[in-house]
Amino acid sequence: MNVAEYTSRVPGYTAFPTVDALRAELEELAAAHPDLIRLRRIGASRLGEPLHALTIGTGPADAVVIAGPHPNEPVGALTVLTLVRLLCQDPELRLGHRWHLVACADPDGARLNEGWYGKPGDRRAYAEHFYRPDLSDQVEWTFPLVSGDYRFDRPLPETAALMRLMDEVRPSLVCSLHNAEYQGAFFYLNRRDAVLAERLAGLPGTQGLPLHHGEPELPGAEPIAPAVFLTPDGARVGAAFGAGGSSADYAARFGALHLITEVPSWTDQRVADRSVTNRTYLEVATEAAAARRELIETLQAGMHAVAGDLTVRSPFRGSTESTLETFRKIADLEEETLPELDRPATVAEEYSHRQTTHMLRLRLVGVFLRMLDAELAAGNVTPAIRRQRHLLAECFDPWYEQAETDSPGPPIEPRRMVAVQLGAILTAADRAG
Repeated sequence: MNVAEYTSRVPGYTAFPTVDALRAELEELAAAHPDLIRLRRIGASRLGEPLHALTIGTGPADAVVIAGPHPNEPVGALTVLTLVRLLCQDPELRLGHRWHLVACADPDGARLNEGWYGKPGDRRAYAEHFYRPDLSDQVEWTFPLVSGDYRFDRPLPETAALMRLMDEVRPSLVCSLHNAEYQGAFFYLNRRDAVLAERLAGLPGTQGLPLHHGEPELPGAEPIAPAVFLTPDGARVGAAFGAGGSSADYAARFGALHLITEVPSWTDQRVADRSVTNRTYLEVATEAAAARRELIETLQAGMHAVAGDLTVRSPFRGSTESTLETFRKIADLEEETLPELDRPATVAEEYSHRQTTHMLRLRLVGVFLRMLDAELAAGNVTPAIRRQRHLLAECFDPWYEQAETDSPGPPIEPRRMVAVQLGAILTAADRAG
């Protein structure tokens, strides 16, 4: 299959669709192709938002594509729209699959990010309008999990809808679509398929995107090929943070090939630079761990200062409270497991550690400020809330400037991000047969 020919047909997207615009476009596509497309409701979100799956093809195998499992990662919605159009235009592209496409797995959370969807390359807008729930409230990490004495059996309504879909069709392929910030592109596979891994590793370069050679997203992730990792067992994450398994864990029930595609939103060639620096890996990791610990302690002190005054049960408050605890646990684990490595750190590793610090500062402070703004908007203008709003705003501006100074790379056009995700889906489907 000529993957490059299909990825060349990705439109020149300039923004991410809102939840309402995405639904309208899916309905329009279904109405235009009534003999090909079946659009059906598979469940509802926590706030009652309908969840839909769009089905194309006749099989005999079934493929499930999940977009937007994290609400700050909307690239997959454009990938689904592109894939739907291509599947309608070219029957051969269906590759013997019946395709089931979920274009937005967390519409409630997506609506809370729509303030930056129209400005995909604006990092300040992204931080100021950012929302992401804690791990135990994420669609991707609330699938059932049993690990030793640990049991998680509280799937979110959105997760339960995805489970019902997979139970119904028993897929042979499941693709979960994600996007990151200042990283390179990378992938997770649940099989040690060296051939598929090499093909995936070659895709980002066709769109001018670097591979991620910095720190793996999940510590200890085992590489199969450059920037292609073996999917960690959900028990490693879920049991440690009070969450569940991932879609990969649930897909394993059906023996399905599971693929996660992560594409960056901004680019910098340092994420792929494996030349050595004049600093040891231990120095770099220790410095980054200390910066993240300082951030967490600053925000925990801010939360303690306003805790008695908070009255609005906003999603921003829930995210702030839970995410601070999650990152405190991560910081504890990082400090307990710092490797005794005197080898030189690579440019990619050093850059990756700094970018993680920038990312956490802007994300966590951005949501904290949204929590305080919700209180102020409700008329809760206590001195403690106003003071913390002022103090955190003073932190945000210099941290944003530091991130911008350290990250001069340009934003990536949505078209290129979509092309990598589309190419990965088609490559995996072709390999799965």
